[in-house]
Amino acid sequence: MNVLTIFTLLGSLALLMFGMKTMSDALQKMAGPQLRHVLGAMTTNRFTGMLTGVGVTAAVQSSTATTVMTVSFVSAGLLTLAQAISVIMGANIGTTLTAWIMSAGFSFNITSMVWPAFLIGIILIYSKKRRTVGDFLFGVAFMFLGLGTLRQTGIDMNLGENETVLRFFSSFEADSFLTTLLFLLMGGVLTMCVQSSAAVMAITMILCSSGVLPIYQGIALVMGENIGTTVTSNIVALSAGTQARRAAFAHMFFNVFGVLWILMVFKPFVNMVCGLVGYDFEMQKEVVGAEVFAANSAKLSFVLAAFHTCFNLINTGILIWFIPLIERLVCAVIKSKPDAEEEDGRLRYISGGLMKTPEISVYMAQREIELFGQRIQRMYGMVADLHRMTREDTDEKDFVRLFTRIEKYEGISDNMEMEIAHYLEQVSDAHLSDETKGKIRQMMREIGEIESIGDSCYKLARTLNRKKQSGKEFTDEQEYNLIQMFKLTDESLTQMNRVMQGRREQFSLNETFRIENDINALRDRLKQENLQALAEHRYDYAVGTLYTDLISECERLGDYVVNVVQARLA
Repeated sequence: MNVLTIFTLLGSLALLMFGMKTMSDALQKMAGPQLRHVLGAMTTNRFTGMLTGVGVTAAVQSSTATTVMTVSFVSAGLLTLAQAISVIMGANIGTTLTAWIMSAGFSFNITSMVWPAFLIGIILIYSKKRRTVGDFLFGVAFMFLGLGTLRQTGIDMNLGENETVLRFFSSFEADSFLTTLLFLLMGGVLTMCVQSSAAVMAITMILCSSGVLPIYQGIALVMGENIGTTVTSNIVALSAGTQARRAAFAHMFFNVFGVLWILMVFKPFVNMVCGLVGYDFEMQKEVVGAEVFAANSAKLSFVLAAFHTCFNLINTGILIWFIPLIERLVCAVIKSKPDAEEEDGRLRYISGGLMKTPEISVYMAQREIELFGQRIQRMYGMVADLHRMTREDTDEKDFVRLFTRIEKYEGISDNMEMEIAHYLEQVSDAHLSDETKGKIRQMMREIGEIESIGDSCYKLARTLNRKKQSGKEFTDEQEYNLIQMFKLTDESLTQMNRVMQGRREQFSLNETFRIENDINALRDRLKQENLQALAEHRYDYAVGTLYTDLISECERLGDYVVNVVQARLA
């Protein structure tokens, strides 16, 4: 085996992986919002959830994409953990379609089919309206070109005649249970190293189809790949939220459980699958001749695909009845962390390195911005409580404690803005459609304006703190007017969060503008009344300054709210 052959093998694997990712990304761009709505609407019970997982994963050719969307829905409270587990089970079935596509690619030369796809794809890519379809065709073409090159490289390597390779695999005792466990471990480690179960499946198909690797060891590699891909997702989820870690652990439990029962009926099960495909596992090359043996070995890629499908179908058929039990198990193993009052300002949806595709990434960022808006309204509620404390005989320590919390939230606000912006910058580095680029610009504006609301809340708190320290008191009329202003401002924030959490077509700017006009009118009236009161010496100038500072900052906060809603509905 020369160096060029090795590079051809590795390069074709890279081409296969790149083609699958490009195809998956393009499909998600074309159907991303619809896929999210399907996931949200079609998981009413464990069976529809499972079928949804099958359909979505088969459509986008990525169980990871389906799992990430599902986890984000669980975190958002749109799906229960039990529903998410059923979708993940379906995703395991849907991803078996990839193995069938690859087995077809290893059975006959399909590289001649890719050139028309490249030609049509490049034409569509230069047409802005059909660019995503062009990306999809390029992904499909790259995937099949990679498969075809892998197949031809496997033939050129003539592994079936390579004494060194044959000697290596024959050194393992074919009937030994220990050999099965060893190859299972190898499959898991390989998958973790290359970060692609498809690549490991392709390597296994090359080895089996060439007659080098016995079917039992090949199946063991596939089983290890099933576990290896879940180990990777669990490592990724370590720094994510509790629900994300539970969903990842449920995925691992599903596959580990399947491998355990398969090991108990390993040879009979594999022999059954071989019978379904029509592969004679007892055939010997010396008896039937090289040509017949090669034709029989060519069926091995279909045996691997059939095993992968049967394994996931039967495993799902068993475990789907025990989803409530699995839910209790993962909740017992991964306990909820005490919900800290400030939550340390950590991001909930886009932490943990789960970014996979622009479509999912933009959605997760939007969920994070919605959480940002909710935290800011919580911060404003603290400011309203601080105002109440200035009117009542409150312990000084309680006042200071609440003011310190507001200061901490101001820091959280700054941190969230920077982290979300950094995440969106990473997303914008990817190949994006014009629509997605526009969404990212809107979201950048949203987080800037929401952070400005946090600044206004902090300024209001500082003004109230100055009032407390100065010992000044507002008149009953001033307190009443401030309460009205605070209520209007809170109403504007509530409307902002309604818009942020709903669908664009459900809202218009009218209600936000109505509240903003009420705030402006109240601000103008109160400022005019303040000038009149100062002229009549009803209170001193320092009190009037504190009073107008609070009024002006509430009005300024309302302006930021309008900007957020305009960005959201743009």
